[in-house]
Amino acid sequence: MNIITTELGGVLIIEPQIFNDRRGYFFESYSQRDLDQRGLSIDFVQDNESCSGRGVVRGLHYQLAPYAQTKLVRVVRGCIFDVLVDIRRGSPTFGRHLRVELSDANKRQVLVPKGFAHGFSVLSPEAIICYKCDTPYHREAERGIAFNDPALGIDWGISPHEAVVSDKDAQHPPMALADMNFDYGC
Repeated sequence: MNIITTELGGVLIIEPQIFNDRRGYFFESYSQRDLDQRGLSIDFVQDNESCSGRGVVRGLHYQLAPYAQTKLVRVVRGCIFDVLVDIRRGSPTFGRHLRVELSDANKRQVLVPKGFAHGFSVLSPEAIICYKCDTPYHREAERGIAFNDPALGIDWGISPHEAVVSDKDAQHPPMALADMNFDYGC
């Protein structure tokens, strides 16, 4: 497993070792031992899966502390832009975002730490996304930021007027007005 650090502290891109032969391929999509050996002891307690069509934007989502979630995100089928926004007050990268292409072809994964809003846009005709969470879903702690907040300037890879967004996601406030309780270094 190759772990790539990013400019957003704590956000990691994980590239598994893939074994290809005439039968197809094999790879370990998750290894607690490998993460532990790299000092990333995370106890995942929930797996989630979503299926969405081209143009769907989900996010930007997060849960307030103490229900914040670390997520490990990957794509089983299709292609997405996975987007993370640093919402940790006092962070040197507060308000900055990272966009990573995840697909069934590149088999990359993204580790989304607590204190980041997360979302994705679907670039392929359909995409199946799987992600692990270290904290269960907690409805009362669920929050979001408008995916099209001009202050964030996120390029979702689709035009904003073509985005297919849930009614709930369409109501999220811009980051400047979002309810956040994350502090950098705490």
